[in-house]
Amino acid sequence: QVQLVESGGGLVQAGGSLRLSCAASGRTFRIYTMGWFRQAPGKEREFVAAINWSGSSTYYADSVKGRFTISRDNAKNTVYLQMNSLRPEDTAVYYCVADAQARVTTIRAEEYDYWGQGTQVTVSS
Repeated sequence: QVQLVESGGGLVQAGGSLRLSCAASGRTFRIYTMGWFRQAPGKEREFVAAINWSGSSTYYADSVKGRFTISRDNAKNTVYLQMNSLRPEDTAVYYCVADAQARVTTIRAEEYDYWGQGTQVTVSS
């Protein structure tokens, strides 16, 4: 089992920045790919970004490319999502995910085995 705990969400004005963190515990040696999804009210969960185990490969949704950066610190078993130039449409619950088999280009939510509880990000206009 792998446990994921997100932090760093909150309320920010449009154009502002936030950094989300996701701390992993448990059988972390099995984690290969980690990433972030988000879900806005009334919408399906959507892929945001993913990073491979070494951090050498990343992949982003077109909607966040150039504004968000995913990174990881394996010594701390932590993944980060730096979000800049935030827009009201970025408002959602953000979920950290992990999976031993996923590639960074895996964008289907059902292919990730482990999920955090989510953290709310609200961007005001």
